[in-house]
Amino acid sequence: MSAQPGIDRGHTDDLMSFLRASPSPYHAVACAAERLEKAGFQRVEETAPWDGAAGGRFVLRGGAIIAWYVPEGADPATPYRIVGAHTDSPNLRVKPIPDTGAHGWRQIAVEVYGGVLLNTWLDRDLGLSGRISLKDGSHHLVTIDRPLLRVPQLAVHLDRSVNTEGLKLDKQRHMTPIWGLGGVEEGDLIRFVAEETGVAAEEIAGWDLMTHSVEPPAYLGRDRELLAGPRMDNLVSVHAGTAALIAAARPKLPYIPVLAAFDHEENGSQSDTGADGPLLGTVLERSVFARGGAYEDRARAFAGTVCLSSDTGHAVHPNYAERHEPGHHPRPNGGPILKVNVNQRYATDGAGRAVFAAACERAGVPWQSFVSHNSMPCGTTIGPITAARHGIATVDIGIAILSMHSARELCGVQDPRLLAKALHAFLEG
Repeated sequence: MSAQPGIDRGHTDDLMSFLRASPSPYHAVACAAERLEKAGFQRVEETAPWDGAAGGRFVLRGGAIIAWYVPEGADPATPYRIVGAHTDSPNLRVKPIPDTGAHGWRQIAVEVYGGVLLNTWLDRDLGLSGRISLKDGSHHLVTIDRPLLRVPQLAVHLDRSVNTEGLKLDKQRHMTPIWGLGGVEEGDLIRFVAEETGVAAEEIAGWDLMTHSVEPPAYLGRDRELLAGPRMDNLVSVHAGTAALIAAARPKLPYIPVLAAFDHEENGSQSDTGADGPLLGTVLERSVFARGGAYEDRARAFAGTVCLSSDTGHAVHPNYAERHEPGHHPRPNGGPILKVNVNQRYATDGAGRAVFAAACERAGVPWQSFVSHNSMPCGTTIGPITAARHGIATVDIGIAILSMHSARELCGVQDPRLLAKALHAFLEG
C-alpha cells in the first residue's frame, strides 16, 4: 500500500488509539486524565481545599474534565488561555426500563441523543458503553466492545420507494436495536452488564449507557490521506487539547493554560457538566482564590483571558457543493478552520481572528475560514455560551470533516496534528 509522502502519522495513530478507548464521554475523560497524570498533573477533588502552588491539576466530574497548569510566579490576576471542547457525540442511549421486544425478537429500548444522522446507525454492529452507579456511590466504566446490538433496516422488497422517495425513519418505532431471540425478561440487560463489568447486579442503582460502533478507526484512500472513524466530533479536539496542554506545561509562561472539555454539548450544554453550567467558572475562580486572590483579581484575570472553542466544522462536500458558502470551501489537510457567524452562533470576531492567526503563524500551521451559506441555518458550539456566561473573549475554531453526526465521520489525516500544534502555540502565548 502506497503512503502519501511527508505525512507525520504519529499524532494520528495516537488519536486512533484515543478514539478506540473512548466509546463514551466517561471513557474520554478517563483517557485524558490518565495522560495528564503520566505528565505529572494531579487530580484534585472539588470537595477538598485547594492550594495555589505551581504545577498541573485537573478536576473530573462525570463526562467533563477541567485541567490547568499554574506556572512559577503566577499571581492571582494572571489570565488564562483556554482550549474548550466537548466529550459527547450523538448516539442511541439506553432507557431506564431497557428490556423490550416483539414477535420473538429481544430488543433494547433506546432514546436518541443529540442530532443523530439516523440512517448511519442502521445495519451497523454496535457495542455498549458508559458507566454504572452502585449503591455505595461508586461508579464503574462499562466497555462491551464487540457486536452486541443492531438496528436492522427494512428490506428494499418491503419498501419499494426507499430509493426514489428517500428513507423515512421514526425515532420511536424504527430505531430499537435487536440483541437476541426469545421473550422479554425484565432486568436482563442490567444483569448482563453487571456480569460483563464484574459487579453484582443487585448493587447497581443507576446507569448511563449508550451504543457505539465497534468498527475501529482506519486510514482511508489510495494514499491513506484520510481518516475514517467514530466520534471525531468532538474527540479530535479533546485529544488535541490534552496533547497541547501537556506540551505547554512548563515553569515559565505568561498565561495559565487550561483544557475544558464538557459533556452535553450535543443537546444544549445545560447540565452540571455542560458548558452552560458553572463548572468552568468555579474552577477558574477557585484557582484565583487559592493563589491568594480576591474578586478584583478574578475580574482582572477573566478580562485578560482568551478561549479557543475547538469543535469540528464542515469540509466542502464534493457531491453537495451548492450547500456551502461559495467563497469559503474548507478542504481536508488544509489546516484548522476559523469559524465565523455574525449572528453569534460562533463567538469569533476580528480580534479573535488575530489571536488565532498569530498562534497558527507561530506554529507554522496553515488555516482556513468557514462561514455558512446564507440560506442554510448555522450550527453552534460551546463558544458563544462560554463568552456570554463568563465574559471571556472566545474564538471558534476546529477541523473540517465530512459526515458530521454520522456514526462514522471523515477528516484529513494531517488536520488533527495541525490543530494540536496550533493549540499548543496558543496555550504558550
